[in-house]
Order: sequence, then structure tokens, then C-alpha cells
Amino acid sequence: MSEVTASFPLPPAHYVKLFTNDNVSKNLTPKPPSVSLIESYSMFGNNFTNDDTIIRPLESQQIRRLYPQHFDRKKELKKLNYSLLVNVLDILDILINAPESSKRTEKIDDLTLLFVHIHHLLNEYRPHQARETLRVMLELQKRQRIETAKRFNYHLEKVRDIVNNSFTNLLPIDEPNIPKMDPDELYNENRETKQVGSVEPADRLMCEIVDEIPF
Repeated sequence: MSEVTASFPLPPAHYVKLFTNDNVSKNLTPKPPSVSLIESYSMFGNNFTNDDTIIRPLESQQIRRLYPQHFDRKKELKKLNYSLLVNVLDILDILINAPESSKRTEKIDDLTLLFVHIHHLLNEYRPHQARETLRVMLELQKRQRIETAKRFNYHLEKVRDIVNNSFTNLLPIDEPNIPKMDPDELYNENRETKQVGSVEPADRLMCEIVDEIPF
């Protein structure tokens, strides 16, 4: 049997058929494909590399920072929100009074910068949000498993009670007033009784019927 060689990608159905027990035991399955790592990629018009942090700093994106390095995110978000509202009112005023003015472009750039900063601050909460979401999911799974274990133990106890009650009802109850007798003694007693000549009423009736039959 020749060695199975295949290039990747293969059709899924064909690829699965190659992994039979015989091929696996004889090490004839196709080798895994070589993975070529892409060092950089483009997303939403921006270039990224594999070594980049999850949230890239503003300076690496050539964006001017409007707040200091150490800050309170809640306060900065409120400030950015107020500035955004003021700039929206300003650009509305410009569009009404002087729509052809160069200040309109400046205000658009200011609004764009404010939106970028707000988006950046919100994205910095994403890792924390992911951890909290994972924690809530794990807590929910833990609670569900505890509830399942409690229900299982409850039903297990009910089944045990039913089985114990069934065995209790099937077992013979010893009468306190009836003396227990050894089986050998009971056999000997019955044998002696039969030897005395006592006849059961049914046997006596059968004998009388046979005697009355004419031959």
C-alpha cells in the first residue's frame, strides 16, 4: 500500500475518509498543512501587525492625544461629550451663517478627533468587559450545574426510598407467637402424621366415589 499524500486544502469529505483506523495505525494519514503566519494585515483601512497590543495607543496611530497619560476615564469621557456637543453647535452656526467658510472644515476635523478619542476610551473597556462577560457566563454555568446536582440527589433519594419500601413490603414478617421450627423437624412431623393413617377429606371423598363405580 502506497503512502497517502495530499495537499491542503482537501474537500472535507475526502479529507475525513483518509483518517481511517487502518491508515492511522500505519501512519499513512496526510500530514497537517504548513501554516504561514501573516505578519501584518489591514482592517477598516488601518494596518496592523501581529505584535500590536489589543488596544493600540493613539500615538502609534499618528493621532494627537487630547488628554494626559494618567487620567480618569469617566471624567475624560464627560469632557469629550461636552466638547462634542459644543462643536456640533458651532458647526451648525457656521453652516447657517457662513457655509463656505474654512472654519467648517476645521470643525469637521475637530469632531472627527473627538469621536476617535471617545471610541478609543470605550475600546479600552473592552478587555474588562470580556472578562466580566466570561465571569458571568462561568457563574451561570456553575449555578446551573449546582441546580442539576441538587435535582439529581433529590430524585436519587426518592428512588432509594421507593426501592427500600418495595423490599420491605416483599419480605415476610415473622409472627411473634408462632414458634420457629427446623425444616428437618417439620419433615419428620409430617411423615409421622401420614403414617398414623389420617386421610385428607378430599382423598376420602375420592375413594368413596371410586368404590361406588360398578365394574
